[in-house]
Amino acid sequence: MWLRSGRPCEARFALGGVGLLLLSGCNSIGDFGRLQGAIVTDNIHAWVGQEAAIHAGAPVSLDHLTDEERTLRDLAFPLIEPPYDRIRWDAIVFEYGLKPEVRAALWVADPAAYYHVLQEANYRSTAGRYNRLIDDIRNDTVRLAPFFDAARRVVELDRRRLLAMDHLPDVGPAARLNAKARVGENNLTIAWVQNSLAQRCAGYRFALDHMVVAEPENFAAQADVALTRLQQQLAMNQLVPGPRIASRGPITK
Repeated sequence: MWLRSGRPCEARFALGGVGLLLLSGCNSIGDFGRLQGAIVTDNIHAWVGQEAAIHAGAPVSLDHLTDEERTLRDLAFPLIEPPYDRIRWDAIVFEYGLKPEVRAALWVADPAAYYHVLQEANYRSTAGRYNRLIDDIRNDTVRLAPFFDAARRVVELDRRRLLAMDHLPDVGPAARLNAKARVGENNLTIAWVQNSLAQRCAGYRFALDHMVVAEPENFAAQADVALTRLQQQLAMNQLVPGPRIASRGPITK
């Protein structure tokens, strides 16, 4: 049968970790905005591919993730989550995708949201808001290359996978459907990141345009250069033209 929950097998571990953190009064965030190592598992972001498929009405594979597919999902998450949500007390719940409403919120596009966050933040000066904008844009630019390098490796391995199936008559229908579903998940994950980055660029542009009018500073030129570079990098990394949905049908292991 199809796996439709979108919740990885580590969910029970993560829920236990949340309880321990709440009881101890500890924060789940460690250095550089990352989750503390003790509560990170290999498949922490496995749900990302599942969510991409479920959102598109596509099947979810029951096959194990390869190392490259796991890396793809790990690198995808920071480019999907809003840039202003990285440091949060419930980051473990957020990163494990345990709440349906949290996963659903990741698909909501509001170009004004980032600007409102900047305006509500307690910065002492206009320079602080511009610096935050520039840092977020540059962080996305830095994350973009490793993700698309991993995406290209996955796409190539998927191409070989599909070619191999044509020459392996002993591979049964269920295995073939699971393989095709995984290819669909991978492509939909890449498409999700491409779309998310485009939306983020729109949000950054909205914020910059409004700040130039409301709080003009020389920093605006730096922000514009950084945003243009991010948009150029994104334009050169359109690996999938749109959502690619794997074949539907019952899948068994």
